[in-house]
Amino acid sequence: MATDIIIVIIVTSFATYLSRFLGVVSSEKIRETSKIFRWFNCLAYSTLASLIARIVIFPSGSLSEIDYLIRFVVVILSVVVFYLTKKNLVYPTIFSAIILATLNSYI
Repeated sequence: MATDIIIVIIVTSFATYLSRFLGVVSSEKIRETSKIFRWFNCLAYSTLASLIARIVIFPSGSLSEIDYLIRFVVVILSVVVFYLTKKNLVYPTIFSAIILATLNSYI
């Protein structure tokens, strides 16, 4: 069993770092203003948005015990904090964890 876990870790690490390496190698030839670069940027943001929506709408684990209204309020407040902090990701992340725990405890 332990060797299976080690093999899975090695294979997934190889796949992760291989794709990153290929991205670094190929990024030298891609301009930031090119259509392909903008397409990949949009693809990354849409994937992130869909994952966040899935977590909020169809959560698993402990998050599934929290009411929908609380989850939506935390997301909206975190987006507001994101824009107030000039698109810094650290503050809304910490803020969302604190607000989620607070609202879940008192409501």
